[in-house]
Formats: sequence, C-alpha cells, structure tokens
Amino acid sequence: MERTLPASRGTTAPYPVRARKRSDSQPAGLEHMGLSGEDHSGPGASPVPTCALPRMGSDPVLLKTPASLGSVVDGLRASDGQLHAKAPNKPPRTPSLVLHDASGRPPTYCELVPRVPSAQETPTGHSGPETEASWWEANEEEEEEDRSFARPKAEVFFCPPNNLFCLLGPQNRPLEPKVLSTLRDLFLEHHPGSTALHLLLVDCQATGLLGVTKAQRGAMGVTSGLELLTLPHGHRLRLELLERHEALALAGALAVLGCSGPLEERAATLRGLVELALALRPGAAGDLPGLAAVMGALLMPQVSRLERTWRQLRRSHTQAALAFEQELKPLMRALDEGAGPCAPGEVALPHVVPAVRLLEGQELPGPLDESCERLLRTLHRARLVARDAPQFREAAARRLRGFQPNPQLREALTTGFVQRLLWGSQGVGAPHATRLEKFQRVLSALSQRLEPDV
Repeated sequence: MERTLPASRGTTAPYPVRARKRSDSQPAGLEHMGLSGEDHSGPGASPVPTCALPRMGSDPVLLKTPASLGSVVDGLRASDGQLHAKAPNKPPRTPSLVLHDASGRPPTYCELVPRVPSAQETPTGHSGPETEASWWEANEEEEEEDRSFARPKAEVFFCPPNNLFCLLGPQNRPLEPKVLSTLRDLFLEHHPGSTALHLLLVDCQATGLLGVTKAQRGAMGVTSGLELLTLPHGHRLRLELLERHEALALAGALAVLGCSGPLEERAATLRGLVELALALRPGAAGDLPGLAAVMGALLMPQVSRLERTWRQLRRSHTQAALAFEQELKPLMRALDEGAGPCAPGEVALPHVVPAVRLLEGQELPGPLDESCERLLRTLHRARLVARDAPQFREAAARRLRGFQPNPQLREALTTGFVQRLLWGSQGVGAPHATRLEKFQRVLSALSQRLEPDV
C-alpha cells in the first residue's frame, strides 16, 4: 500500500510508506515495528532533503547526517500513541560546556562550570629528578582530579600542638626567668630581617596560607585560610588569629617592660622592635599580621606612657624614632582603617585582624560617624584578600625560597609557645578574657615600677 506525502511548496514526491500497523504490547509484536532491512527506497525515489535534526536534551553534538525515511515517519507517528522502534539516546551527563583553564589560576569553590587544564599545560609528573625542599617551598597540589565543589566537613586546625617545646618543659610556670633570658639571647643573635622571615613563616602556617595539606583543603572546602576566615565555618580560625595577635603583642610589650636595668637598655629594646616593624612592612617581608602585633606592643598604653624611655630613644636612636613616628604609625592607622597597601607582591600576608574582629561581632574602634565607611572598607578588603589568596601564596613562597630557619627561634614565635610562656602550662587553659585581664594588670604593674606616676 502506497500513498504520497505532500511536498512543500506545491510539489509532490512519491515515497513508499508502509501501512500503519497496530502492535500489541507483547514483546513479539515489538519486533515488527520500524523498517526492516529490505525496506529501502527504489532507484527512482527522490532523496531525503539534507537538514539538521533538532538538538535533543543537552547533547553537545548536533546530528548533521540525513536520517532515514523510516525513522522520520516513525517519529511523526509518535503522536498517535505508537511505540518507537528505538528509544532516543539519553543526554550525556557531562556538561555541554567545558572551560579550559587559560589563566593559570586554580578553580574556586564558587564556580558553576568546572575548568580543566588545557592541553598545553605541563603534566603533573616531575620532568626532572626530585629535589628535597621545605614544606613551605613545595608546590601545593592545585590541580586535583576532582574539580567539583567540595562541601566543608569540619573546621580545620592549622596551629601545631602546643605541648612539646624544646625551650619549655612539660610543665612550666609563667614568665620563667631562665626561659626569658634564653629568648633574649636568641633574638639578639638574629638581625631584624632574619627575625621577620621567621615570623612570616610561622604566620603563614598559622593563617593557613602555606603548608596546607590536601586533606585540610578537602575538609574546609577552600584552598587557603585567607578564604576560610571569611566563611561561617572559619570561626575557629578567626579565634586562633585573634589569640595569636594579642599574645604576640603582649610578648612584645613584656620585652620592653621586663627590662629593669638601665634606661638605655629599654631604649635599645624599643629600637629593636621598631627595626623589626620596618623589616615586616610592605615591600620588605610583607608580613602585615606580624607588623600589627609589633605595633600593638609599641602602642600599648603601658609602653607608650614611658616618657623617659621614648625620650632616650629619640636622643640615642633618632632614625628609629623618626621612622616610628613618620612612617610606621600612619601606615598602621591606614591598615586598621582598611585603606593601607594590600597588593599581592608588595604584601606577602595581608592584614586580616580588622575583618576577623568584625566577623566575630566586635565593634570597630573610632568615631561613630566614620564607622559605616570603615565597615564597608573592611568588608571589601576581606573580599579582595579571599579572591587574591593564590597570589599571596606565591608572594610568600617567593620570599621564603631558600630560607633556612632556626628551629628554636621558629618555635619561640608559635602561638602555643607564646601562650605557655605568658600564662604557664596550667594558666593557658583559663578563659581568654580572664587571662588577658590578669596579664594586663601585670604589665601595668611593671610599667608603674619603671616610671612611677608623679
């Protein structure tokens, strides 16, 4: 049985089409559906016009070859309730669009479309013999096989355990004189530039910028602590950074107030802290959290009230006094207000304390009429820091390349060591507010003993 289909624009072309046959729902009846191998058009039949079939689903490849007449007719009969001879192919689960990573930047956790390395990139294997490198110089595993979003599993702990220190025994009392004397000699053996690199190394580890393992990245869902501290599950990291900032500032103030000898000795200690701050500033080591801790010690009320000591500094170490007043104080004020330098390269580790305080619910200091603008600047700076975390990592690793730290000095700058030095092995477990209040009273007593109020 033949019938002719009306061709477009008034022309007709005879096509042999089988008569419509109703099939049952049994499997035996399904084999009679469609065209058999002998159902080919004759030599005089006109060919099917070449056209592209409509794209189905999310199939990334459009069919360009002409389809057989039987499949076209069977497709037209679908509206009559007939079964197809073959179900259409399921759309692939892979995305239709895959972006190739041409920028060299690692994929972030907020990408909707995963990026894959381009074919021109260097393979992950080593091209030459392996050389032993320090953990802060080793290349982090940026290119991972699984580039999908990793849901955070737990809060990450970056600081090493604080129970094993070579300079402290298993149990120690607060401010042991022998340990303080050892630390004083240790710092005098290193020039400010070396001490600044030691502090940068420990700060990068405490912030989670360098030395982050693959397991830690998988647990926190991001690649560095600079991103983690802006997220809700970065609460523990924010508390650790605040604790570290305050502990280092207290230790720096103790270095000045603990000098009970001649006035020149205290002035020399002030000069040492000023030189360390200059070595930490942008363009040098670029460790802004370390700079904030040292400046916090110099600007602490118990230290700033020592008028005779500061007068001796201006008399004996004029250059250090001028640098503190004309360079360091304006720089620290701008950083606290979210307006200081923060470009990767010039800065290896950005100043995150204002954003951390804000995210932990603390009020920003300063006039109330300027608090709104300062709030916006602080939040904007935190967003830029999280975005530029890979560039900060490269800048920090470049400064520490080839650096050989002193194990004892590196240990003395860790958060756990400073806490046990200030409060002892038992007092370090007390509540944070209680510990801070008691030590502030100790510093006030030392300051009054050095220069009593008239």
